[in-house]
Amino acid sequence: MNRWHAHRAVRARPATGFVSQPEPRTIGSFARGKQLVAGNLLFAGHLVNQPDGALWGIKIPNDAFTSELHGFAWLDDLVALGDREARLLAQKWLIEWITLFGRGRGPGWTPDLTGRRLIRWINHALFVLSGQESEETLAFYRSLAQQTIFLSNRWHAALPGLARFEALTGLIYAGLSLTGMEAHVEPAVKALARECNAQIDAEGGIPTRNPEELLEVFTLLNWAASALSEAGQMAAGEHLAAIERIAPTLRALRHSDGGLARFHGGGRGIEGRLDHALASSGVRAAAMVGLAMGYARLSAGRTNIILDASRPPDRAASANAHASTLAMEVTSGRRPLIVNCGSGAHFGEEWRRAGRATPSHSVLGISGLSSSRLGPARKIAGVERSLLIETPHDVRLQKLAEEGLTGLVGSHDGYVPSHGLNHIRRIDLSFDGRVISGEDTLAAISEADQRRFSEALDKNKLQGVPYSIRFHLHPDVDGELDLGGTAVSLVLKSSEIWIFRFKGPAELTVEASVYLEKNRLKPRATKQVVLSGVALDYATRIRWSLAKAQDTPSAIRDLEMDDAAEMQN
Repeated sequence: MNRWHAHRAVRARPATGFVSQPEPRTIGSFARGKQLVAGNLLFAGHLVNQPDGALWGIKIPNDAFTSELHGFAWLDDLVALGDREARLLAQKWLIEWITLFGRGRGPGWTPDLTGRRLIRWINHALFVLSGQESEETLAFYRSLAQQTIFLSNRWHAALPGLARFEALTGLIYAGLSLTGMEAHVEPAVKALARECNAQIDAEGGIPTRNPEELLEVFTLLNWAASALSEAGQMAAGEHLAAIERIAPTLRALRHSDGGLARFHGGGRGIEGRLDHALASSGVRAAAMVGLAMGYARLSAGRTNIILDASRPPDRAASANAHASTLAMEVTSGRRPLIVNCGSGAHFGEEWRRAGRATPSHSVLGISGLSSSRLGPARKIAGVERSLLIETPHDVRLQKLAEEGLTGLVGSHDGYVPSHGLNHIRRIDLSFDGRVISGEDTLAAISEADQRRFSEALDKNKLQGVPYSIRFHLHPDVDGELDLGGTAVSLVLKSSEIWIFRFKGPAELTVEASVYLEKNRLKPRATKQVVLSGVALDYATRIRWSLAKAQDTPSAIRDLEMDDAAEMQN
């Protein structure tokens, strides 16, 4: 149907030209712009070197690479560079796209990619049209109008969620900007309002529970509302209410360094994107108190902790979800300390599956088993994905407030069906943020749980149920065994020193780990602190702590800048 509507749309010859043009809001990377001009094409974790400036004839490594090409988000990077060479390259690649694919052919004719592409073309029209011949200018306007007609007929075919928000925002942009496309605005505004009600819950969350995806939706809603306002129109009440609901949720998911918590397929987000989106929304509400999209937050002094404290996404929403129940991330000032490995989707299917498993998160896991399991691969929107199955059903959280500290107690039953064991995690944060105290417990609570645990012991010849509690470190953290192997010293780039200690029947080791970032060529090597043991009784408890060394000041001037290069070997 996409192909049929694309062919039908390109037969149209509507009036072409701009009625008005929204102010460009997409943020590009100067460094990535320079890479593109140099012929280094880094998309979806794959690097292709094309010194001759060719783009559309290259060998495509996977579908994600194709989507990034046809979505034209790279145009933001060339505009960020902004010199003559970048402009000529942008013009060349855009006109080539119209020549090769503008007649309704190719993989770019899907609602979400068309919406994403229209936003970039309209945002940067002055950049790509400067110095162009009249024939290229006419082709540009004609293609914009034809894509708008296609989108007006196919936006509803986009998957609910981010893809549909992209399609409708692109349709609103085009309807407001292009001559003869005004009739598409009102239906798109009403449809966007319905999507806000359907996809954004009362607490400002989305079904996938992916923080970075929530930021993308929030950004699109901001853009659409601003474009409507600049054109003298008003966004629907449901649209504006969704922006107001999402803003405090994103503030709760924001680490003290400005990045997002990395859960359920989401990354930290482009640097500055979150703060820019929150500022441009105009919503001044503070961070949400209580659970924010299923995540709990503790903050004191320079330290903040974000914990996955709810059931994982289910059904189609779990296509990118992780087995991360009760996993945590810790940031001190502007330096991440404890992290999750992140999404490995950009490094291939094996890395993608590994990143979704419990051992890739800072949480307790039973050896050889995740708290949620991956089902068999199935086609979702033409792409093979594995949904989560056998997820925890009973996930509980209680907030604690005691003299001198604040804390959380959470539990889940993800290991009850297989081993009869509940996982209970308690985390306390001192009032000054200098001490994090934790306790992880595996407990067989009911008689049925105890029978199942005994059966698991029998299967393992009474050798116990092996488990590990993992604390993945950010690559900038230097972790070394200390005090004769009874503690781990963690040194941050800011020169802060944290000491990890534990009590209980476990072995402490520092092992290799990885940090997965989509703008890198390969996973970054890092370390993880691991407590390993076996559960032999109905209750096994391990206590641990992270505390700043005594000679580490509470306030520290952290002036060392991170590496700005976005492509690392």
